[in-house]
Amino acid sequence: MSLGGGGGGQMQELQQQMEAIDDEVESLEEEIEEYEQEKRDADEAIEAVERLDSGDTVQVPLGGGAYVRAEISDIDEIVVELGGGYAAERDQAGAVESLNRRKDLIDERIAGVQEDIGELEAESDQLEQQAQQMQQQQMQQLQQQMGQQGEDPDDE
Repeated sequence: MSLGGGGGGQMQELQQQMEAIDDEVESLEEEIEEYEQEKRDADEAIEAVERLDSGDTVQVPLGGGAYVRAEISDIDEIVVELGGGYAAERDQAGAVESLNRRKDLIDERIAGVQEDIGELEAESDQLEQQAQQMQQQQMQQLQQQMGQQGEDPDDE
């Protein structure tokens, strides 16, 4: 006799759904870590911009691990990425303000991703409860079947 009439297939489907959710949560957690790194980079940039003065000497990255020593001629000519491939020249205070706005946007993105994770975890919990209920039903059916098989010889 079969156990639960196809319940095993449903259990397998629930397991696959839960694994897919776990994979998605892991991906979203990695996305949050990338956003956190962007925030740390913005914090470092803010700190550097606030410390610098015209006439200071800095190391400017050229790419490929190469740097050049340069003197800052005007601290009020800072180019800040705005997003979408655009950048703008800002004075020192404007650059800090732009970087702080970027951090605020990153915080909003993190909050949205965390909300998505919460929804996925709630869905996973619901699937887990369904799986437990199915297991209990299958166990009850198995016990009933075993009980019926045990009664048959006595009835004859």
